[in-house]
Amino acid sequence: MPKAKTNKSVKKRFRVTGTGKLKRNQANKRHLLAGRTSKRKRQLRRPEILPNSITKKYLRSLGEA
Repeated sequence: MPKAKTNKSVKKRFRVTGTGKLKRNQANKRHLLAGRTSKRKRQLRRPEILPNSITKKYLRSLGEA
């Protein structure tokens, strides 16, 4: 059986934490920022942890599971 290939688009978007969860940057931080409040822009800086329901699917794409 051939080696499983890593999905490169998933690799660019997600990082695996020490406990095996997936972390990603939040969207809506690229343009049209003048219309968003400072509070909203500040909150969007924090990375988001993916819910467990879809973590397994993306870990398989990364070749982790």
